[in-house]
Formats: sequence, C-alpha cells, structure tokens
Amino acid sequence: MVDLTVPIRPRMLINGELVEASDKGTFPLYNPATREISAHVPEATEADTNAAIAAAKAAFPAWSALDPTKRAAPMKKLAALLREHNSTLGHLEAISMGQPVSKFIYGFTGGSMFDTFAESWHRIQGQSSITTPGQMHMTLRQPYGVVAVILPWNNPVHFFCSKSAPALITGNTVVLKSSEKGPLAVAFLAELVVQAGFPPGVFNIISGHGLPSGRILSRHMDVRALTFTGSSRTGKLIQEEAARSNLKKVILELGGKSPAIVFKDANLDKAVDQTEHSIQTNSGQICMANSRIYVQREVAGDFIAKFKEKFGNVKAGDPTSRETNHGPQADEVQYRNIMGFIEEGKKSGKLELGGVGKLGDMGGYFIEPTVFTETPEDAKIMKEEVFGPVVNINVFDTEEEVIKKANDSEYGLYAAVYTRDINRAMRMVKALESGYVAVNCTSPMTGRDLPFGGWKGSGQGREGVLYSMDNFLEVKSVIIQLED
Repeated sequence: MVDLTVPIRPRMLINGELVEASDKGTFPLYNPATREISAHVPEATEADTNAAIAAAKAAFPAWSALDPTKRAAPMKKLAALLREHNSTLGHLEAISMGQPVSKFIYGFTGGSMFDTFAESWHRIQGQSSITTPGQMHMTLRQPYGVVAVILPWNNPVHFFCSKSAPALITGNTVVLKSSEKGPLAVAFLAELVVQAGFPPGVFNIISGHGLPSGRILSRHMDVRALTFTGSSRTGKLIQEEAARSNLKKVILELGGKSPAIVFKDANLDKAVDQTEHSIQTNSGQICMANSRIYVQREVAGDFIAKFKEKFGNVKAGDPTSRETNHGPQADEVQYRNIMGFIEEGKKSGKLELGGVGKLGDMGGYFIEPTVFTETPEDAKIMKEEVFGPVVNINVFDTEEEVIKKANDSEYGLYAAVYTRDINRAMRMVKALESGYVAVNCTSPMTGRDLPFGGWKGSGQGREGVLYSMDNFLEVKSVIIQLED
C-alpha cells in the first residue's frame, strides 16, 4: 500500500532508468474528490519523448531475436507484481481520476492479461503452401519495431496491460504514454517494470499532455505502430499525424453512444439492474456505457420507476473508502463538460432524476446520477458522448422504429438487447450497427475470447486475447523457386 505520509514522486522510465523530465518540468495533478494536489507529475519534453523512442529502437533487434520464452519471463514477473500491488494501484487511480477502490480489480485482471499473452508466443505463426508446382510459398509473422501506446485516463491499469502485453510478447519494443488525467498508477507500474527485469529500452513509460509527447509519438518516423483508446476527436488527430508522417499502423478504440433496447417480454428487473450498473460504473466514465436506453411502451413506466430508484441510491463520496461506489468525475474539465450537457438536456427533454452538480456541497467534482426522458432523437445530448452518470430513456413501439433510432448515430461501439424471443434477438443482432452486441446483458460485460472494437466513428481494429497480437505483427510473403 502507498505510504500516505510520504509525498508521491512519480517518475518516467526511459532506457531502463527511472527519471524526471529532462528540464525538471512537472504539472500538478489534483484529487478530483478534494481538489487538493495529489502529486507533481513529470511533463515529458520533446527530448524525453525522442530519447524513449531511440531507446526502444536500439533495444528492438535483441528483444525481437530473443527466444519468446525469455521474452515471457519478465512479463510473468510483472503479472505477479500487478496482483501483489492491486490495492496500491487502486489507491493511486482513486486519487488521480476518482475511481472507487471498492470496484478496483485491475491489478488482478491485468496480471492475468500479462500471463495470458506471455504464454501465447506459440501463436506467432505463418502459413505454408506447396500447391504451385516447383515452388514453396510461406508467410512470416514479424514484429513492427517500436510500438507507441497512448492510454486513456478512465482505466489506465487495464489498458496498460491489454495493449503493452501483446506488443511485447510479439517482439516489439514499447513507448507508453499515460494520460495527464490519470498518471499515478502508471508511474508506479514503471517501478514494477524495473523490478520485473525488462532489458533497458524494451519498455519505456512517459507522462504528460498530448502536446508535445502525444503528438511526437503520433508523427515520429521511428514509431511503426500505435494503439490508442480515448475520444474520437483525439483519435482523428492521431490518425492525421500518422498519415502525414510514415503511415504507421494505427489501432483506435474510441467513443460510444451505446444503446440498450428493452422489449416488453424482457426480464425487466434484470434489465434495470444491468443497465443501471452500466451507466453508473466509474461514474459513467466508460466508453461503452449504455447512455441511451429504449424501452417498449407497454413496460416503460415500470422500467423508469425501478431504474430511478436504483440509480438514485448510489453511495457517493471519498473514492479511497470501500464504502463508496460512486466517485467524482475525473477533473474540472470533465465536470464542466457534463454539467453543460445536463443543462442542454433540461432544455430538450424531461428531467426525471438528478441534474445537480455537487461541487459546492461536497467539495469535489461529484454529479448526481441523472435521468432524462422524452428527449428528441436529434438533441445534442442524444448525439454526443457525455461520459458521465447521465442516461436518456426513450420509449418505442416497434422493432423497426427502435432499430432506426439506435443506428442513428456516428458511434457504433456497443449495443444491448433485452428480450426472451430468440428470433427477435437475432434480427436485432444483425441489424444493429455496432462492433459489439449483447443479448440479455450489457456493458461492461465482454467475452474474454471475443474481439472488441467499434464500427463507424467508434474506431478501427480489434483487440482481445485472440486478436491483439495480430495488431503488432507484420505479414511477409515468401516465394521459393525449387530446382528440378
């Protein structure tokens, strides 16, 4: 556990050394529950970012040539350290971006990811063919080189593990940048990476804002692949920088405006419990949260009443307390943005619950769980990602009507359907324009062996235990002309 009597001193990891920024520059990080300073965090300079990339490039030949079981060894050590320090990681995320420690399990799940990928090296295989007379054909799967990982702030430990582990086991070297809103757990992970024994330069970790370090990673000619999870706006900027430079491969998991559709034959209590959990988890700061709920008219009144009762009964407060299940928004920017959406929502729809910011009362960036009904489909709050504890519940009559409403979005990350009719369920699965469709369950539930990623403006590429390694392996075709 973190010693609360000692000031937190986050550092970056460049070429095997834990370092401050080269110009000693830092930025203050505020605890969103108290608005007190949690730490002063290094702001990576252009020189720091370039040094991390250069270290990764220099380490690549030896790391990629290493027996994969030896690449797996420090990964397995890091997996054990993640599990050992789950409580510390949870505390650091709580005082960085407000995620309650009562819900934090990502040291355990992240350790499992590192173990899984460390043991998946045998899947790095090409194909061969002798179907053409006199020739031998084969493909090789080879690492790209330097991979940049740019993390979101809403669940840093999870994405640290899910992105870096497959890149490392496939023989790539990594430069990872934390978000300026959630850097503390990642800085602690940098210390664990050193303890795990990764060779210098293989795994580099920097902190700071998008400018300059994020932009440098996106446009640097020595970065050959980049993976990012975050907002669609930032994803587009990264894609533009990649296109202007070396057309590096870019994997993007972006925003969502996920619909949940509840038919009259659904298990209503289950639908209420799960859809409420989806939008309440992490105070609504999850890309796949079901922020739009469509309920068939015959059961809408009952559903809304039960949903409001459950959603209004959260325990908001200090995210470092195990009694808390609802933390603050990540920072003032998020708080102001969400409150702006709520004010817009009051103009366009009917406020059923909440709608109040608690900054004055609680001293932190807390927002009451908020429910709107009767909101026009073209309203701003129905079209744009709010990323907070705000849900719109609208009524529908027919299957055709709700499909049209659900698909009328530039997002397509996750959708959910509640019905006991398997034929209807399969019609909905086929019709919904979403990279993920859940039947009689909803986010954040995912299948461990399924790909995750979005349609339309919600991203490109897929991630998952059976898919992420492919993101970091180039395919080389080989043709051999045989002698007669």
